[in-house]
Amino acid sequence: MATSKRASTTTSELSADERAAVKEAAAEAKRTKAGKNTEQDVLDAIAAMDDTDRAIAEGLHALVREVAPELVPRTWYGFPGIRQGWQGAPLLPVPGKFKTRYGHIGFQDTAQLDDGTMWPTAYAITAWNAATAKAVETLIRRAVG
Repeated sequence: MATSKRASTTTSELSADERAAVKEAAAEAKRTKAGKNTEQDVLDAIAAMDDTDRAIAEGLHALVREVAPELVPRTWYGFPGIRQGWQGAPLLPVPGKFKTRYGHIGFQDTAQLDDGTMWPTAYAITAWNAATAKAVETLIRRAVG
């Protein structure tokens, strides 16, 4: 995947993809408040992904539904995510919306991944396979306690 290019190096200017994501986030917030940001929205976002990202997102979505069904699938900035509780911050955003080199899963501060004074909270995923699924399952089980 190609790296997204910005119109400027200042933080006040966003790329077209970033502006679209901000608009999508505002619409999602309204849908979520109205109870209309649903798992079907997540499945639709997954279906719209390219083949590589879709395989990762489908695997991740199925794994989360299996090992942590209490987590709530919701879109986040137009891509699939998982929320912990109805108001929680996204716990597991999934790959590739901004045409970066790889997608990642990231964990918010509510995830129980603490390990000393420093630990990773985001992990790059370049392919979905049995080893990746097992590693992610371990992280999800730790994150939700």
